[in-house]
Amino acid sequence: MSGKCRERLIFIINAFAMATVKYIIRGKEDPVTIYLRFIHGRKHDYTKSTGKIVNLSNCILSGSGKKSPILEGVKRNSPEMKNLNRRLRDLKNQIIDRYDEATPDMISGEWLQKQIDTFNGKSCPGEETKSDLLVDAIQSVIDTAGMRENSKGGLGLSKNRVDSYNNLLKIIKSYEGNKNLKVQDVNIKFGKDFLEWMLKKRNYSESYAKKKIDDLKTVCADAEIQGLTVSPQLKKVKGGKSKNEFILYLTPQELNKIEKTPIASQSLKNVRKWLLLGCNLGQRGQDLLNLTDDNFVTRHGLEVIELKQQKTGKQVTIPVLPVTKEILKEGLPYNISLQKFNSLLKDLCKEAGINEVIPGTKIEMVDKDGKVIPKDEKGKRKQKGEKRKVRGSFPKWQLMSSHVCRRSFATNTYGKLPTPLIMQITAHSTEKMFLGYIGKSSMDYAQQIADFYAKEIKKEISSSILPKTSKA
Repeated sequence: MSGKCRERLIFIINAFAMATVKYIIRGKEDPVTIYLRFIHGRKHDYTKSTGKIVNLSNCILSGSGKKSPILEGVKRNSPEMKNLNRRLRDLKNQIIDRYDEATPDMISGEWLQKQIDTFNGKSCPGEETKSDLLVDAIQSVIDTAGMRENSKGGLGLSKNRVDSYNNLLKIIKSYEGNKNLKVQDVNIKFGKDFLEWMLKKRNYSESYAKKKIDDLKTVCADAEIQGLTVSPQLKKVKGGKSKNEFILYLTPQELNKIEKTPIASQSLKNVRKWLLLGCNLGQRGQDLLNLTDDNFVTRHGLEVIELKQQKTGKQVTIPVLPVTKEILKEGLPYNISLQKFNSLLKDLCKEAGINEVIPGTKIEMVDKDGKVIPKDEKGKRKQKGEKRKVRGSFPKWQLMSSHVCRRSFATNTYGKLPTPLIMQITAHSTEKMFLGYIGKSSMDYAQQIADFYAKEIKKEISSSILPKTSKA
């Protein structure tokens, strides 16, 4: 008897013993993932995730003292649980049916995974299987960026968003090394380990590291839509925004100093005009620099500036106040790029003596260990590196960028104008978001209310002790 015939005979004999399909669970915290264990003889014993989750309170278990107790069934106490119970039963029957139709050389862990994926509608016979590698999922988002919905409701991610995903891809490749991380690997432990690596090994700022976690969660959520299995813990992986650690703005005194400083350079005079205008309009740098005469209109007898914010797509209307008219009495400053504005703004503030040493972050070129690469006498770096935000204490002028305009407006008008009116100009969605932006807490808000009532009481006392005018 040939070897192939013998193998087929053994397979047929084993078939009479029937393959065994069991469901097991792993973990002790809700929700737990349901795994399928396929056993046939001594040669075939495979365990794969079904991609389905359940709370322990809904599980009917046997061998509960074991590391991986057997799931005998699901309590049918809701339509969702009844459906889950039916799906598990159908999956088990389908795998046994497919096994009966298979040849000996087909059975493997990959074969079992394919049966589960097919049942879940993630792949069809003859259809190319989508890669479950994390780097491929990130690349997929980058490759399809032009057809993705953006924050404004249109199609096409912005260049900044695409750059952000490209940076994430580089970081993940560096983090995984020789490992092939999968989308399903992104769970709570992964999130903690990855965050710690970014903070301690790469010296990223907390806000940047958390942003990369958020980007990664977005990639995984998209991969799930595409049919890939994700960790049931994905939504609990912590990213989020960090509290603004350094609130950089120019005080009214500093702005007055900049305005009064004698300057010969025409380019610095132009930047000064943009700066003063920006600190009175409260807009982001690019929205500020895009202003033209067309943005200035009259509505119901009131002169206003109307613009649509690039980042949020929100329409903003700003009244043209006397101080704005004074800045613009000789017309708008001439147009310059945002990059040029940021560079010249530092020169302007340096010349005006805005040199108080304060804590903050600035972009530096760093080596692979996150250490700043020093410059030589000619101002050139001794080696190539990577641009990174570096924490430290610096003269204030070194930290200047276009964003100081919006933050200075918000900070300097807080407490003078009603907060909702300021938010109408800055276009912050919530008061909590606005207060965090200028570094204020709910305690500061409470203090503002207390100060307001103290002034009102003082007014009442003053009016009560004033001598009453006698009637003629």
